[in-house]
Amino acid sequence: MSSSNHYQKPITLAMGVDFGTSNSAAALFDGQNVHLVQLESDSTIMPSATYIDRDFKIVTGQRAISQYIGSNIGRKVELSAEVLGEGRSTTGQIGDHGLPEEANTVKVYGQSFVDGGQQGRLFRGTKRLLGNTNAPRLMVFERAFRLVALITPLLLHIKKSIATQLGRHHLKSDPVDHACIGHPVNFEGADTKRNRRALELLSEAYGHAGFTRQSYYPEPIAAALSYLHHNPGATEQTLLAVDFGGGTLDLCVLKRSQAHFSVVATHGIGLGGDHIDQLLFRELLFPLLGKGERWRRTGEDREIETLFPFEEYEDLLLNWAVSYMLSQNKYTSPLMQRVQHGDAASVKFRRLYDLIKSNHNYLLFQCLEEMKATPSDQQEAKLDIPELGIELLVTRQQFESIIAELLAKFERAVADVLKIGRLTANDIQLVIRTGGSSLIPAVKRILDNQFHDMVIEHDPFTSVAAGLAIAEYLWLGSKGPPTSFL
Repeated sequence: MSSSNHYQKPITLAMGVDFGTSNSAAALFDGQNVHLVQLESDSTIMPSATYIDRDFKIVTGQRAISQYIGSNIGRKVELSAEVLGEGRSTTGQIGDHGLPEEANTVKVYGQSFVDGGQQGRLFRGTKRLLGNTNAPRLMVFERAFRLVALITPLLLHIKKSIATQLGRHHLKSDPVDHACIGHPVNFEGADTKRNRRALELLSEAYGHAGFTRQSYYPEPIAAALSYLHHNPGATEQTLLAVDFGGGTLDLCVLKRSQAHFSVVATHGIGLGGDHIDQLLFRELLFPLLGKGERWRRTGEDREIETLFPFEEYEDLLLNWAVSYMLSQNKYTSPLMQRVQHGDAASVKFRRLYDLIKSNHNYLLFQCLEEMKATPSDQQEAKLDIPELGIELLVTRQQFESIIAELLAKFERAVADVLKIGRLTANDIQLVIRTGGSSLIPAVKRILDNQFHDMVIEHDPFTSVAAGLAIAEYLWLGSKGPPTSFL
């Protein structure tokens, strides 16, 4: 993507930007101290969210989420037929009475899926789509948006926040046109072509936002570099950095010697907090919404009884951004038929109907996020969603049983990065744990069990941004990526 030859103008402060799947952060580095950039009015962490209203006005960050919730949550969804075009109902030729027939036109309708009351669209997790080589376009009302167009406003927000912070410190002379940009070891798909495509799109978006002087650095190495800079004491050490975020799990092994370091191995897979949330939704909430229940209805010559076709609802339920599509009659009519049975399971289908019609899907994912973040010293967490009559206690054991397969993938990834580096756990002197998903107690325990008394938590939400700023500073004047941290 780019390197030190982009830095022809002198800079006062180095800049690092971590555009993440769930959250974003930015940092400045002056050669001695890291300064986190205030991206929200009360926080240095900004949700990676973009909201576009019907007038195609765009807001980002926490404002995007607040505006979406204010205009959509609890709103009754009413879908209308999409107008595909118009057709003539008559030919307009001379009729039986010698007069031209009226050439009426009628509208031609498609499937019922246009949500006329929807005030805007919220997009989160767009980073996960960057590696899609089909260059997906996401529909916002009648317009198709490229991913770059959804990401650029977030980066403009970050650029403006950096400029504001520089102004507060009387450093307006330093142009905000450069940054070291983080990227996962592998975007989702772990494919060279996907990675190249994702970096091309990222570079384009950063360019549109005014970051014309770009350098790129792997996120787990940036997290490790941040730690090395803040902890220069050890002279010889082999470190494992584990960056477990919202969309990917990224790992690297570094060897430090005095003020220098070398990268021994890197590894990354498509595993993150979003995957955990979807799995929790499937296992905890699907059974409360009717999955596994039976359905009786009248056929042509006899009564038919089968499992309710819940699988037709699953993908849309798991993708809250398009879950409003469930308000089509083909989804809601079977639900109302099933509710009318009046049996014990009817309550579940009524709950699913209310979820769909009142647009509560995003709320459910927010509640799962809160439950997942329950402090590690508690043995159970409450999933409380009064809007749908859901109150569920989830024990630590139950939670870990549900995500057991994902935890096994996490454990295998740790083993794989050691294998790539031809190392064993005994060769590691320190494990740096960072990223929001690294706060999950089961993840902590896996690392603690494998690397006894060697695991530390390092700035879960800002370590990457800090390391990127340090990397850019060290990159200046060099012929390649930094190899020292002092």
